Amino acid sequence: MASPGLVAFDEAQAWPELFPRLRGGIDADRQRAGRFLLLGSVSPHLLREISESLTGRTAWLELTPFLAVELPGMPLAERWLRGGLPPVTLEPARFPAWTQDYLRNLSQRDLPLWGWPATPQVTDRFLRMLAAVHGQIWNASQLGASLGLSHPTINRYLDFLEGTFLVRRLPPWSGNLRKRLLKSPRIFWRDSGLLHGLLGAATFDQLLVQPWVGASWEGFVIEQILGLLAADGHPVEPSYLRTSDGFEIDLVFTLGAKTWAVEVKLTTDPSPQELSRLHRAADLIHADYRFLVSQVPISAIGEGQGSCNLMDFLTLLHRQAG
Repeated sequence: MASPGLVAFDEAQAWPELFPRLRGGIDADRQRAGRFLLLGSVSPHLLREISESLTGRTAWLELTPFLAVELPGMPLAERWLRGGLPPVTLEPARFPAWTQDYLRNLSQRDLPLWGWPATPQVTDRFLRMLAAVHGQIWNASQLGASLGLSHPTINRYLDFLEGTFLVRRLPPWSGNLRKRLLKSPRIFWRDSGLLHGLLGAATFDQLLVQPWVGASWEGFVIEQILGLLAADGHPVEPSYLRTSDGFEIDLVFTLGAKTWAVEVKLTTDPSPQELSRLHRAADLIHADYRFLVSQVPISAIGEGQGSCNLMDFLTLLHRQAG
């Protein structure tokens, strides 16, 4: 394991026997950091292998799909439609065929190799059902009844997919209010292209007429925000707020000592009432920053608040994160 420079191992999940050998190489010269780079798909099995073999010897870096800020020359609508996985980002003509092939390989090959317990047929149905409830409140019993599985099994399946970074479980805000709060998480696919591949939206025109298009846009915006914060070295613990009497905030997070409240709308002309509703909900949690993110062509940003498009909001957030 002696090497004067960086040694990279691609598809490391396929070589679990590598990790004990790496441990010896690292321990032989603990003063030299950053000698080995492990690349590959993250599976629960891989995490367990690394945790057991390389405890205290690793630093983790999550590589998200391409973010909108990393592709300034690409129209945002195309980025939203196809997602950010490299093959369809770099070669747009491969969407949606490549995405569907990728999903097929996940259910038939990759997920079983990582320890996924279901058959490919059940996996396909589960993935499509997860796509159908994108952005909704999680109800394991309802999904389990559709698949003929118990809700503990459905929850274990969700845990597994969350661990592979395919989906995000957005927890409810957990502070104290004099209002009854929804206490179940919301579920989002982390890559919009995979979501659209599962739900059959191959073109932007097809996407815009879907009844779930608003939820797709919301999930896309949330992932862009959280991905940017993580890339800037400021990972946060996000949540959402929804009360039984109709107050809601799509995304809540704390950056530094400040609380941010972000509402997402699929419109080019948000109404003053929508911004007013955001302020009333943000007042409940004493949010320091309040922003309505939509597809408005010209942003109106004031001191700690405003109505803006996604790219302007990401620019502001990057500046605030420093």
